[in-house]
Amino acid sequence: MKPIARLIPAALVLAFSLPALPNNQSGTPPHDQRYAGQQQRAIKALSSDEVRAYLDGAGAGFARAAELNRHPGPMHALELAAPLQLTPEQRDALTQLMARHKAEARAFGADVVRLEQELDTLFAAGNPAREAVEVKAAQIGAAQARFRASHLTTHIETTRLLTADQIARYVHLRGYTGATSGGDGHGGNAGHGNHGGHAH
Repeated sequence: MKPIARLIPAALVLAFSLPALPNNQSGTPPHDQRYAGQQQRAIKALSSDEVRAYLDGAGAGFARAAELNRHPGPMHALELAAPLQLTPEQRDALTQLMARHKAEARAFGADVVRLEQELDTLFAAGNPAREAVEVKAAQIGAAQARFRASHLTTHIETTRLLTADQIARYVHLRGYTGATSGGDGHGGNAGHGNHGGHAH
């Protein structure tokens, strides 16, 4: 019995030295509070950064399906004008494309913000009608689709203004030289429809 008695004080010391674990053993608060503080937003569904991105017509990742499949965007193509060896005609065409796209994307982004504000108002007023919410949600979805499509189709137009070699150089400069979907070294059909690389 004496060896066991000697172990008891050591066990107590060890127990009191260990950090206390939360009751749910996961290290997270017992209640989900991920939205805490967001009730202060002007539009509950959108952060101030998201509102700004929509109103600015910013890409915000909406064109990744194009960008990461060897379809460059006009902004980055213009930023890389020197290493891509863009011709004056290409620079002019991309500048005009960028201006048209920005105006369109800002208009569509403003629609998203306005509709989200209207949805927020429905709930803030209390007891919103199911039909009204369904209509507003569908309108928001359509506005978001127009916003995203504007970004994606602008990448299509940019690709048509570049040569296959310029696209390959763009992919390398942007760090997309890992496994890509093209598989033929020239990005599938990207850029193949206009090897001259000049504006129409």
